[in-house]
Amino acid sequence: MTDQKAIQTAALNDLFRSGFVIPSFGPRPVPGRIACTSGIASLPPETQIHIWAEVSDFNAFNEENDPHGEHNFGAFDVEGIGKIFWKIDYYADRNCDFGSEDPSDPAQCFRVLTIMLASEY
Repeated sequence: MTDQKAIQTAALNDLFRSGFVIPSFGPRPVPGRIACTSGIASLPPETQIHIWAEVSDFNAFNEENDPHGEHNFGAFDVEGIGKIFWKIDYYADRNCDFGSEDPSDPAQCFRVLTIMLASEY
């Protein structure tokens, strides 16, 4: 992926993550959906809301956790719960049968954001 495509992909991933906690009544600017593992789903609603907000606001990217500059993975700690991972996968369409050839183009990419306990990885 070229540097320009990585920058565009990162911008789309940031927009996708920051917008998913806001209700939408029409098409989202970045197509995709959110998935939580059973470990996240079993937590109290207040804790889940806290975790979703942390994912939405995450900006601690560096060369170690974001080597390709796409902003598609993050990890953070939640007191009393432990480490939380989130990741974004790129698919060609809503069926998620095939990977996207160009995640920098929202017309060619459907994102799936998965939030999980690190112990579930």
